[in-house]
Amino acid sequence: MSLDPRTPVLVGYGQVNQLDGTADPQEPVALMAAAAREAADPQVLAAVDAIRVVNLLSWRYRDPGLLLGELIGADNPATRYTGVGGNVPQSLVNQACLDIIGGTAEVVLVAGAETWRSRKRLKAAGVRPDWSKQDDSVPVPPGAEDAVEMSSPAQDRIGLALPSHVYPWFEEALRVAAGETQDEHRRKMGALWARFNEVAQHNPHAWSNKAWTAEQIVEPGPDNRMISWPYTKLLNSNNMVDQGAVLILTSVEKATALQIPRERWVFPWAGTDAHDTYSIAERLDYHRSPAIRVGAARALELAGLGIDDIDLIDIYSCFPSAVQVAAAEIGVPIDDPARPLTVTGGLTFAGGPWNNYVTHSIATMAEKLVAAPGTRGLITANGGYLTKHAFGVYSTEPPSGGFRWEDVQDTVDAEPTRRSLVDWTGVGTLETWTVPFDRDGAAVNAFIAVRTPDDGRVLALVDDAAAAAALVDSNAADPAGAKVEVRADGKAALL
Repeated sequence: MSLDPRTPVLVGYGQVNQLDGTADPQEPVALMAAAAREAADPQVLAAVDAIRVVNLLSWRYRDPGLLLGELIGADNPATRYTGVGGNVPQSLVNQACLDIIGGTAEVVLVAGAETWRSRKRLKAAGVRPDWSKQDDSVPVPPGAEDAVEMSSPAQDRIGLALPSHVYPWFEEALRVAAGETQDEHRRKMGALWARFNEVAQHNPHAWSNKAWTAEQIVEPGPDNRMISWPYTKLLNSNNMVDQGAVLILTSVEKATALQIPRERWVFPWAGTDAHDTYSIAERLDYHRSPAIRVGAARALELAGLGIDDIDLIDIYSCFPSAVQVAAAEIGVPIDDPARPLTVTGGLTFAGGPWNNYVTHSIATMAEKLVAAPGTRGLITANGGYLTKHAFGVYSTEPPSGGFRWEDVQDTVDAEPTRRSLVDWTGVGTLETWTVPFDRDGAAVNAFIAVRTPDDGRVLALVDDAAAAAALVDSNAADPAGAKVEVRADGKAALL
């Protein structure tokens, strides 16, 4: 098969972990440079003409790509620094492919890293590390100020902002939709996360290879406290890591000129991007995602494949609800031992912190595809509150029609939503809820969603700790559908 010389190909993929407790920890951009050296030889790094860095939280840079270019010996590369979102790495790959096809870039390096664990440890010791500083004379690169407001008046009114509160809210909606008891659903979550943990145990790049049973994962205890019902600590993503990852993409023509071995090539076949409603109060249902359903289906269609043609899949795994929703929308079971839903082990066990997990999942996917030539992989990426989504299809074989990408937002926007009623008062029915816990294991309050008699939705807060605790009492009657009185101040009480 004759290949168009501009066909994009992934030729480099590197990952690094900084050992826990390192006396003199490296800064994030240094971890990116180390991952770049794992990804490619110096001659390839010197040829990089575009560096795109995933937004990071553990250190402030105005233009981390500029520093990274200096560290790897790239000659004046064009830089980009992204906004926030776990969808960003796959979106960057999609864009890199388009730029390579269009001739606006030749060798694109996508990088990300966090040193959150070291920063927390140093801060606790009263130490501010002597890491790179860039003053205001350094221009802010394109993309650095891209931002989408993830909140809404309905959320602001009750203080619902943390992902560790919103994703458990989705989890309860999944349980209610499935008609399962609390105990039945907790066993399902534990079994799902135990399967992810099994993959992490065999991933050399995972932050932790420790084995956990399903029971250990869901059972609260001194080292696994309840965070927000029904999620224990081991059901949350793990940001307390020091990790970096790099991807390098170029054209077939340039890869050949750089003498990059053909056996390392992985071809992006197709990609899509889309988002669900930015206001979670307006989601039609909390156990569904139109953007995942439409985006994944279209990515596969652009690649000329069906889901049964995919050998490996990595579903973005910040919390169990994200995996379950995506699996249902894509059409894959969550409990097939022959088809794990992760190649890394997921954010709880493998790591890949904050916005950068998918750089790690793509790198791991590439390694696995190269180890089994001819296989095909699907990557899903998720940002916000199950909000922003990107998809990629990959294989060691070139795509017959070349790389194809599509923004499917118009199709997603045509999907129905639900009316959000911010100032509504009256009696409605309980739709979903979560209960945050303090460090002593006591319920604090409850964030709830209430359906109004005309099928709108109002978000409310149960500020009575005892009433909140009653919502998660597995020995009590299931509160789903219970009558709820919502007051003018956004507070609520079950009737």
